[in-house]
Amino acid sequence: MTWSAKFDEPIALPDRKLLTLLDAGEYISALPKQEHSAPEWQAAMEALILVAERGGPTMFARIGIMRALNRHHVPEFNPKGKEPHWGRRKLKRDQ
Repeated sequence: MTWSAKFDEPIALPDRKLLTLLDAGEYISALPKQEHSAPEWQAAMEALILVAERGGPTMFARIGIMRALNRHHVPEFNPKGKEPHWGRRKLKRDQ
């Protein structure tokens, strides 16, 4: 596989789209030094190089880049969880 390999699904950024491995590598290289040296971006670059030079699935590189792009996003936790559609079970003693 080469650097011209395309992602299965392009990575959408606010100002452009990353279509190939080379696009993603250039995007990571253009990041500011402090952001570029973050562990998430280092892992993304390593996955990118492995896919380009060793011939792995492009999905691995895409996952690495998406994780690095979303590293500051904290998912919300709902402690209540999802209510079942049938409601709570009623016991005979509670009636």
